[in-house]
Amino acid sequence: MTNSTSTSPGVRAGRREWTALGVLMLPLLLVSMDVSVLYFAVPAISADLEPTGTQQLWIFDIYAFVLAGLLMTMGSLGDRIGHRRLLLVGAAAFGTASLVAAYANSAGTLIAARAVLGLGGATLMPSTMAMLRTMFTDPGQRAKAIGLWSGVMTAGIALGSVMSGVLVEHFWWGSVFLVNLPAMALLLILGPLLLPESGNPRSGRFDLPSVPLSMAAVLPVVYGLKEIPSEGWNVRYVVSITVGLLFAALFVHRQRTCAAPMISPDLFRGRGFAPSVALNLVSAFGIMGSAYFTTQYLQSVLDKSALEAALWALLPSLPIGAAAPVATRLVHRGVDRAHVVTAGFVIAASGFALLALAGTDAMWLVLTSCAVLAVGSVVVMSQIMDLAMGTAPVERAGAASSLMETGSEFGGALGMAVLGSVGTAIYRHEIPASAPGPARETLGGALAVADRVPGLATAAREAFTSGMQGAAVAGAVLLAGAAVLAAVTLRRAEVRGRTGETPDRPSALGRSGEA
Repeated sequence: MTNSTSTSPGVRAGRREWTALGVLMLPLLLVSMDVSVLYFAVPAISADLEPTGTQQLWIFDIYAFVLAGLLMTMGSLGDRIGHRRLLLVGAAAFGTASLVAAYANSAGTLIAARAVLGLGGATLMPSTMAMLRTMFTDPGQRAKAIGLWSGVMTAGIALGSVMSGVLVEHFWWGSVFLVNLPAMALLLILGPLLLPESGNPRSGRFDLPSVPLSMAAVLPVVYGLKEIPSEGWNVRYVVSITVGLLFAALFVHRQRTCAAPMISPDLFRGRGFAPSVALNLVSAFGIMGSAYFTTQYLQSVLDKSALEAALWALLPSLPIGAAAPVATRLVHRGVDRAHVVTAGFVIAASGFALLALAGTDAMWLVLTSCAVLAVGSVVVMSQIMDLAMGTAPVERAGAASSLMETGSEFGGALGMAVLGSVGTAIYRHEIPASAPGPARETLGGALAVADRVPGLATAAREAFTSGMQGAAVAGAVLLAGAAVLAAVTLRRAEVRGRTGETPDRPSALGRSGEA
C-alpha cells in the first residue's frame, strides 16, 4: 500500500473546504460543551426526576466516561469504514440522544441518553480532526484549521456551564439538550454535500478484542483519577487505577503482536508523534488541574453564585481565539516549532506562578492567571496537534487523533487528581485542629457548618487559598519541566507547515509503514 502521507505539493483548500470546516466546528463545540452543560441543570433535574445519589453521579459522569472509553475505538473504526460515514452516524446518534435526554421522565432514561451522547461524541471528535487532515493537505492551511479546532474545543468547555445557567434560568432543564438538535441537523444535511469521504478499506479487519481491552485500560484509570480529588487516595481508587494500568499493558501487547491492530505501533515511529502525545497530556494536566481550584475559588472563597462564577470564568477564554493563530503565524514565518511550544509551556507556567500569588481577595489576579495559563496551553495544544497529525499518514488520521484526545482525557483527570491532592493536603494541614470533622475535609464542608463555629469560614478560605497556592507552585514546576522536555524532544522533530514547504513529505513512519 502506498503511503498516503505524501501528497502533491501546492494542493490548497478552497471555499468548499473552509465552509465544510465551519459546518464541522459547530457540532464539535456542542460536544465539548456537553462535558460541562449539566453544571447548573443538576439541581432542577434532581427536583424533577428525584434520582438517587448514585444515579445523580452517573447522570453527570457517564458522558465523559463513555467518551473517553470509546475514543480509540471510534478513531480506528473511522479509519476503516470512512470518517464521513462515521461522523454522520454519530451526529444522528447525538441528535437522537439529545432529544431523548431533553424529555426523559426517569433518571435511568437520562443516564442511558447521556451514555449514547458520549458514544456520539466519541465518533464526532476524532472524525472531525481526521477530516481536517484529509481536507487540508497544505501544511499552512492545516495548521490554521487545527488551531481553530483547538480553540473551539477549549472554549466549548467554558461556554457549556454558562449556557446551562442561562437556559435553566429561563427555560426547563431539558433545553440544555435541545440546543444540540439544530447543529446536528445541519451536519446531516450539509455533511454529504461538503465533506469528502476518507478512510482506508484496505487497512485490514477490525480487531474486536482490542475494543474491550482499550475500554478496560481507559475507564478504571479515568474513574480513579476523577474520584481522588474529592475522596482522597482511597484503596478502591488505587486498585481501580492499578487494574486499568494492567489492562493498558495487555492492550499495548496486543497492538504490538496483532496482525491488524486498532492502534498501529508504527504511529509512534513518526518523528515527533510520541512527544506530541506526552506533551499534550501535560498541557491538559495543567489546564484542568488549575480549573479544579479556580472554580471553587470564585464560588466558595469569593462567595459568588454559581452563575456569577461561570460568567466571570468566561473572561479568561477571550484571549484564546488569538493564541493559536499567532503561534501558527510564528511557525510559518520561520520560528522553530520547538521554540513556540517551549514558549507556550513557559507562558502556561507563568499563569501558575501568578496563581501562586493570589490571596483570599484577588479575583482579577486569579482571572489573569487563568487567561495566561489558557493562552499558553492553547499555543501548545494547537502546535503539537498539528505536528502529530502532519506526521500521521492520512489513512491513520482517526487513530492518531483519538490517541491525542485520549491523552487529553488522561491528562485532565491526572491534573485534578495530583494537584487536587496537593491542595487538599495543604488545606488539611492549615485548617485548625479544633474544626469539626467535615470542615477538616473540604472547604465546602467547612462553609456548611461555619455558622456554628465563629471564624471558621475565614480560616477555611485561607486554608483553601494556601492549598491553591501550593498546587500552583507544583503546576508551575511541572510545566517549566515540560518546557525543557519540549525543547529537547521536539528539536529533532521534522518541522512542517511553513509557507512554501512541500506539504506532508513522507516521514519515518511513512517509510517504515509502506507495504
